Amino acid sequence: MPNPRRIGLLAWLLVTLMTLGLPALAQQEPTTPYATLADLLENEQSRGELITRLRQLAEGGNPEAAAAETATASEPTLARRLAESTSQIAGDLGSQLGQVADTLDDLITGQAETPIDMSAVFAASLNLVLVILATLVLFFAFRRLARGAFTRLSQWSLADGGPPPVLRLLVAVAIAATIDVLVVALAYLGGNLIATFLVGEAGELSTRASLFLNAFLVIELIKAALRMLFASHYEGLRLVPISAAEASYWNRWIARLIGLAGYGLLVAVPLINVYLAPALGQAVGTLIMLGAFVYAVTVVLKNRLKLRQAIEAAAKKSDFTATRISLNLFARTWHIVAILYFLVVLTLTLLRPEDALPFVLMATLKTLVIVGLGMLLSSLLTQTIGRHISLSEELRHKLPLLETRLNAYVPNALRVIRVVILVAVVLLVLNAWGAFDLAAWYASEAGSALVGRLVSVALILVVAAGLWLTLASLIEHRLNPETGSGEPSARAKTLLTLFRNALAIAMLTLTLMIVLAEIGINIGPLIAGAGVLGLAIGFGAQKLVQDIITGIFIQVENAMNTGDVVTVGGITGTAERLSIRSVGIRDLNGTYHLIPFSSVDTVSNYMREFGYHVGEYGIAYRESIDEAIIALQEAFDELAASEEHRMNILAPLEVAGVIALADSSVNIRVRIKAVPGMQWAVGRAYNRLVKLHFDAKGIEIPFPHTTLYFGVGKEGEAPPANLRLMKQPFDSDGRPAGQATAGPDPHFEEDPRAKPNSTEHD
Repeated sequence: MPNPRRIGLLAWLLVTLMTLGLPALAQQEPTTPYATLADLLENEQSRGELITRLRQLAEGGNPEAAAAETATASEPTLARRLAESTSQIAGDLGSQLGQVADTLDDLITGQAETPIDMSAVFAASLNLVLVILATLVLFFAFRRLARGAFTRLSQWSLADGGPPPVLRLLVAVAIAATIDVLVVALAYLGGNLIATFLVGEAGELSTRASLFLNAFLVIELIKAALRMLFASHYEGLRLVPISAAEASYWNRWIARLIGLAGYGLLVAVPLINVYLAPALGQAVGTLIMLGAFVYAVTVVLKNRLKLRQAIEAAAKKSDFTATRISLNLFARTWHIVAILYFLVVLTLTLLRPEDALPFVLMATLKTLVIVGLGMLLSSLLTQTIGRHISLSEELRHKLPLLETRLNAYVPNALRVIRVVILVAVVLLVLNAWGAFDLAAWYASEAGSALVGRLVSVALILVVAAGLWLTLASLIEHRLNPETGSGEPSARAKTLLTLFRNALAIAMLTLTLMIVLAEIGINIGPLIAGAGVLGLAIGFGAQKLVQDIITGIFIQVENAMNTGDVVTVGGITGTAERLSIRSVGIRDLNGTYHLIPFSSVDTVSNYMREFGYHVGEYGIAYRESIDEAIIALQEAFDELAASEEHRMNILAPLEVAGVIALADSSVNIRVRIKAVPGMQWAVGRAYNRLVKLHFDAKGIEIPFPHTTLYFGVGKEGEAPPANLRLMKQPFDSDGRPAGQATAGPDPHFEEDPRAKPNSTEHD
């Protein structure tokens, strides 16, 4: 009978093999159990776990528990995967060192399975060296021929005038990159021809030459892309804004790193695999990557502070807050990012040596292209944002506020575009390294919906801004007296200004509602809430509602306009600002009064059609009234003939006649019809001329007279006046010789009838 323990052992072994083989079976086509078992035993990790389980059984362990533990271990966590990867890398390095030692021992002792033909190796090396030298000579010769073109392109890029500097730089770099690629291609083609017809067997391209030429093409194209960023000899072709010395340093350092890793892994390692031993080639590849990693980390740490200071200096020059913050953050962490990058490259190369290098090269190239394009677009937008938008003189004359609005709106829109570019660059870089599947995300429902909503919101905002600019420009065109239909009326100015303000509020509200609806927010409750809020405001702010309604009727009835001289609420002055709720009045003293329409009962407008200067002029009773009227008419005729005021007078002088016999004067009223707003200036000028004409004719303009009465005593006698009369001496010409002075004077004669200090009359 079969041994039960053996049956259990075989059953456990089968479960263990199936558990360990599930990942492989899930990814491969069905195979026979023998092939599956052979695959599992070839895997060092699964073989080690199987040995561990067998030893546990040998020590009396439970097969079912071991199988359950194995099944649990088949679902590794992130920490477990990292630990397994680290263990695998360490194990691979250890095994490689052992294989290298054995291989070198076999090569030295001559016990290798395939003996090395040193003559064949020497001949192959000589042919390869000839191909390398010929290709490099052709490459440098072609680059020397292209140096003149590079110099002229650099000078054109740095020249003043013409297209914007960034656009000239892009065009020059694109042409230079095309020439550089052609140089590489010509050198590659020349190397192929030399390797095929002049070196080795004629008419046949050897594998060795093919390896080098393919590596040369890939590496030099990468270096050409690098020269687009760091053109150390041509300042006008340098995309990165650094000095020539710094550009030369970074270009030389990165080129060495690319050459070391590229030629080592693409040429040296395959040749060692073919001519020496695969184990030795794998070890050399690992040493090359370790050396490149140490070299790269050393250079990064050496330039950590220097590059940080340069990035911080660039951040201080930026006017965009987001860019300044991003640059400051990158300045503090750039070396960490660089070291992590080289660490990822090293890890991928050690874990996946067969396809790691092409993946890393392609991901790095994509990253450089994406970041470079993002920087170029950002630089172009930065120059556009910093540049003042200037319109033509004719357009500025017709639409005076359009240039100001464009300089306010366009920079903000360009800043938003810069943020979008930054987000797109980050997503594309993550997609290039496989950390984020951008295509799958966009194909998903959430991704397509988000992108569609963002595009819709952007289009809504652009259309709203364009519509507002168009309508506001048309209103300004109508308000501009030098364009449109000429000088607009005061009513047109007021109504168009109010319409522009109402249009701005309406468009802002509608745009906000449409954007909220587009991003998925239900605006129904918002509209209902706004209605309830409006009703509550209507009840709680009746005064405000009264202001608005009264203001609407005042505008409809054209009671007043901006610039009119009015009396509103007991205040007389010029209406400087007129809104739907209130009016701003500037009085004669310069005081500004803001009067709500709810307190306005009457509007007195002095600027409608015409105005009158009403003048009342008094003459003495002894003067002739007819002669005074003639003088008034002559003063008007002179006023009407003057250059300054004749355009402001609309009708002949109206003489109403004598309107009053006052206490000391006879008052005559006249009226002058004038242009509205000029009646006060006309009146002031007419008053001046009336005074001059009255003086010329000797017509007295009376002034109040005062009679002194000293009273009468009880018996009818006159009371004493207590006066002292003094005579002022005269000179020989009959004019007064001096001023009268108080006190006794020998030149004065005292009236003998006056008795000083007497209280009674003699």
